Amino acid sequence: MDKSDNPWLKHYPKGVSAEIDPGRYNSIIDLFQDTTERYADLAAFKCMGSTLTYDELAEMSRDFAAFLQNRGLRKGDRIAIQLPNVLQYPIALFGALQAGLVVVNTNPLYTPREMKHQFRDSGAKAIVILSNFAYNLQDVLPDTDIDLVVVTDVGDLLGFPKSLIVNSVAKYIKKMVPSFDIPGALGFFEALDEGSFNDLADPSLSPTDLAFLQYTGGTTGVAKGAMISHGNMIANMLQIGEWMAPRLKAGEETIVTALPLYHIFSLSVNCLSFMQRGATNLLITNPRDIAGFIKTLRKEHYTVMSGVNTLFNALMNHADFKNLDFSNLKISVAGGMALQNSVAERWEQLTGTPIIEGYGLTEASPVISCNPIDGTHRIGTIGIPVPSTDVKLIDESNALVANGQPGELCAKGPQVMQGYWNRPDETAKILTLDGWLRTGDVAVMEQDGFFKIVDRKKDMILVSGFNVYPNEIEDVVSAMASINEVAAVGVPDEHSGEVVKIFVVKKGPVTEAEIIDYCRKNMVAYKVPKYVEFRSELPKTNVGKILRRALREP
Repeated sequence: MDKSDNPWLKHYPKGVSAEIDPGRYNSIIDLFQDTTERYADLAAFKCMGSTLTYDELAEMSRDFAAFLQNRGLRKGDRIAIQLPNVLQYPIALFGALQAGLVVVNTNPLYTPREMKHQFRDSGAKAIVILSNFAYNLQDVLPDTDIDLVVVTDVGDLLGFPKSLIVNSVAKYIKKMVPSFDIPGALGFFEALDEGSFNDLADPSLSPTDLAFLQYTGGTTGVAKGAMISHGNMIANMLQIGEWMAPRLKAGEETIVTALPLYHIFSLSVNCLSFMQRGATNLLITNPRDIAGFIKTLRKEHYTVMSGVNTLFNALMNHADFKNLDFSNLKISVAGGMALQNSVAERWEQLTGTPIIEGYGLTEASPVISCNPIDGTHRIGTIGIPVPSTDVKLIDESNALVANGQPGELCAKGPQVMQGYWNRPDETAKILTLDGWLRTGDVAVMEQDGFFKIVDRKKDMILVSGFNVYPNEIEDVVSAMASINEVAAVGVPDEHSGEVVKIFVVKKGPVTEAEIIDYCRKNMVAYKVPKYVEFRSELPKTNVGKILRRALREP
């Protein structure tokens, strides 16, 4: 189904255009400069009680960009940013983009194995990393092309004396900063100070220039960099902005940003799309600390909240949440994983505002569809395609399916990535020559045009909104000498949506605890199996392929 014959346009909120102008800005930096000038005195980001105005963000990111260029980095070079939600993140992000670099967003909780793959695959030449995780970088640095390291402490931009207190507590009392030794590493303020004495050259960016290598497992489980251009990201920013416009007022919104900015959903929706309208991003550095999260909300004026199903559920399960003042909250937005009906209904009862569910994937920058925000949203669906986006459902032979029948959801629009970094074979599996993106998700279109995801063609496991790919889990576990065969699947979980379960055939003595401990040392926590089941054999096809589907069945 595409827009030449579709039933969903009638559901577009009043005032929302069916098309956007992707050529409105030449690059993210054009938009950034326009925004920072227009809203110079307003708060752009707030974190731990400290504020960064748009004008301060513009100045500091300019200095960081000049520093990067002065250190020999040139247009198209890759820089990894491995930070949680702290004020340093947007400075590093927009500084890197102004220098013409390609940002490689990296999860701070990655193990050395995961870090090394991403850095080597991307060819990153520089990195900005939180000191808490620098000890991991120390281990892999010799095996990468990185020769410029900037290390920052969590409280660096909180102002004196708060910065000193926060950093001292983290390092000496809570022991959260393991010792490391990286010769030549610079501090964040050293970088800014150096850049302030240097000129910034215009990298002459165009819409087709890469802005991000956003790593995802795709269909194979091997982490690949989705090549997202400035034009891709601008398009999705404008699509999201157009969709939300009827409920937002320029310069007056504050969006609660608990999802990490290195995640494509938070990056595009919170950091970039809301910035375009002069909104404030209220950064939550540690959303797992629900009590601290609620304490922050009690102090702040917030109008929008984004999150995943598990986050909304965790907040509501805390006794203090119901005592918050929700009078300013206009809307909440869910993505990254399926929104459970019970969570959506309970949230609206408690806060008086709905959760609007959207849908997308990394390869689409990420938003493809969203429920209307004018009160006509439908719980249990992913809504309708956003402006300038076509959607169709196809069967195994690539033919369009009949209305009401399930088919693989394919999308086409200016937000669709250019392909996978240095992997034309993998690109060909998901991106057709005429620009259609095969999502791997099976959906049905209801009679009035709303879409509903009914299955996943991929074997991907979705843990709290993060993609977990069975092949990666299996590769790690099978490296143990005592393992003969292993298969990983996702199983339902009340808190995370899904968790990882593995089925193991042993070839030597090994316990469940030993396997889980090994996984903890080699994978970020959300990928670690929660359940281990030992079997004498695994179900297979006649050509020897393990049948994960059979393992998922009760």
